[in-house]
Amino acid sequence: VLERAGVRNLINGPIPVSPDGEPVMGPAPELDNFYLACGFTAGIAACGGAGRALANWIVDGDPGMDLWAFDVRRFGPYHVNARVLHERAVESYGRYYAIHWPGEEMTSARGGRRSPLHDTLKAAGAVMGSKFGWERPNWFAPPGAEPLERPSFERPNWFEAVGAEHAAVRERVALIDQSSFAKLEVSGPGAFACLQWLAANDLDRPPGTVVYTQLCNERGGIEADLTIARLAEDRFYVVTGSGFAVRDFGWIARHAPRDGSVVLRDVTNAFGVINVCGPRARTLLERVANDPGTVDAAAFPFMAVRMLDIGYAPVRALRVTYVGELGWELHIPVEYVAHVYERLWAAGRDLGVANVGYRAIESLRLEKRYLYWGADITPDTTPYEAGLGFCVKLDKGDFLGRAVLARAREEGPAQRLCLFTLARPAPVFGGEAIVRAGRVLGVTTSAGWGYTIGRAIALGYVPAAEAGYDDYEIEVFCERIPARRHERALYDPQRKRILA
Repeated sequence: VLERAGVRNLINGPIPVSPDGEPVMGPAPELDNFYLACGFTAGIAACGGAGRALANWIVDGDPGMDLWAFDVRRFGPYHVNARVLHERAVESYGRYYAIHWPGEEMTSARGGRRSPLHDTLKAAGAVMGSKFGWERPNWFAPPGAEPLERPSFERPNWFEAVGAEHAAVRERVALIDQSSFAKLEVSGPGAFACLQWLAANDLDRPPGTVVYTQLCNERGGIEADLTIARLAEDRFYVVTGSGFAVRDFGWIARHAPRDGSVVLRDVTNAFGVINVCGPRARTLLERVANDPGTVDAAAFPFMAVRMLDIGYAPVRALRVTYVGELGWELHIPVEYVAHVYERLWAAGRDLGVANVGYRAIESLRLEKRYLYWGADITPDTTPYEAGLGFCVKLDKGDFLGRAVLARAREEGPAQRLCLFTLARPAPVFGGEAIVRAGRVLGVTTSAGWGYTIGRAIALGYVPAAEAGYDDYEIEVFCERIPARRHERALYDPQRKRILA
């Protein structure tokens, strides 16, 4: 019939394109009981699965699977701007069938959100990336080198520069501009009860304490991975990743009582953040703090929050790490950020202080087996599967997801997140097959090069029954490379450097 029918008419219809080219689904952050399902570039191709997921979202409050790549909450107010929408949609459409390089950055709608250190870091050779509208240093070109990233599926042109930054963190002291971190203040007489219900860890700690925790859903899956600093009995400071502000803060708001007992205030733009990290970090802070004794190991232990005065600036300092070294996050009112940075840089020259970007953070955290939400941990994975069971306090009382997590601990996880090193250098990026005895067991969730250990590193889930062996293979561009599984972090598993 089709052969004889001929062409009766042509339809030239609009193709909706989102700022990143992916569909837009899920609950609208600003509205109650309003859901989206749009931005599908392939017409009705996804209607069955998308319809089912959206129905689950509406009825159960959960799509039933990890849909972060399509979730409307991956965007924020910056992306609502008409010019940003237009420029990014045009670029996304143009790239639709192009080669997608590892770690590639969009070039349109750039420069809108800048840290107070943006120009200073650019002058120092920073090659910027973009996250949630923020310009952030990915890496720093050394003197005489062109500050330009050339995409590659092999060893990239920034490899040596990032290696030098990695070494600065491991051997000396580094400054990392992390002002793009999302920050939320939760206060009021109901603040503790609200956060204690959401957190898998126990927040019943004294003021001045920082707690690393996951916020789990009713399936026991990880909805958020963040730190919560208790500033007072009824006041908390929540810090999460740059791209998770709308999602994580929305999750807290959704479960907060509406009787006025809990006040949520997004203070992301009120504070810049300088991460001071490395074995000489305390020496540097002692030089710039108005009272050097405030950063002594006894006065300022790991996972504590304190107020410091640096020069003329009041600083909220959190002793935490995502790189596996002694370090502090300095949360500074934006008007003082440049002042604090200048003092740190001047005082640290003879200590070998260096600027460091996000490419080095990725390598540093892989060596420590620190996980990234959206890749290594998702709403589909539980803390026990990810090796984060130490963050789950079942004896603290009831909390969201507790019943499922209690059962999961008793029965044991169905899958386990494993840490691998490859037998020889290979370009790994995440998404590679994990193989044993000729069977594909899973795929890597994230991967990269560990400069300290001199090996390629990968993380990935395999069935629990297959997670106890030493010998595996990682398939890299159709070649299976022998890989070894490791039980503990590859660098400083005893945490001696962190606790120094």
